[in-house]
Amino acid sequence: MIPKIIVHNTVSLDGSLRGFEVDMGLHYRIAGSFKPDAHLIGSNTIKKGIEDFMGGKIPEEENSDFRKPGNKGDVPLWVIPDSRGSLKDTLHVYRRFEGCRDVVILASEGTPQDYLIYLKQRKYDYIVAGEDHVDIPKALEMLNEKYGIKTVLTDTGSTLISVLLELGLVNEISLLVAPVIAKERIPIFAKFERELKMKLMKNESFENGYVWLVYRVER
Repeated sequence: MIPKIIVHNTVSLDGSLRGFEVDMGLHYRIAGSFKPDAHLIGSNTIKKGIEDFMGGKIPEEENSDFRKPGNKGDVPLWVIPDSRGSLKDTLHVYRRFEGCRDVVILASEGTPQDYLIYLKQRKYDYIVAGEDHVDIPKALEMLNEKYGIKTVLTDTGSTLISVLLELGLVNEISLLVAPVIAKERIPIFAKFERELKMKLMKNESFENGYVWLVYRVER
């Protein structure tokens, strides 16, 4: 069974993911309200996070980074498609995050062997699905079978969102609309080029001018 997929993100009035200051507290409070079992995050979004919040500087690994973290309570797994091994030597940054139960990598038959060795040495779980690139539907089914994942939330960039929409995997779209027009425009659906009808499920406004919209994707 493929888990329920919820796309959640904060956008400007003109639909951009960048170019404005985001109310991160509100963004993640809403994300948590869906009670996801896993966060699906693109590797490019992960790398952008390192640049934005750590200035591109990666702390050195410690002994604790070579074993699975202890019980962090009811927080989601972070699931990252990374068939090219682009996040090698950086995953400990995310494993340490309190909001991350642990990292699971989605790989393919073409994933470099040295990356798989890196994952094994540090006790990262990984799923191999697909020949060259990750077979997302198959990987999601395996996540459900192996970990009992029933709800997946993704607040990633436009590339992965487009892939999920094209594959017909998205069940709901949650948009937190900020009261601002962005100075740098990266449209959330820039890479999706088909009409897709929605049904409004939720419409809530906040004192800071933000509006939260939730749509169900019409099949």
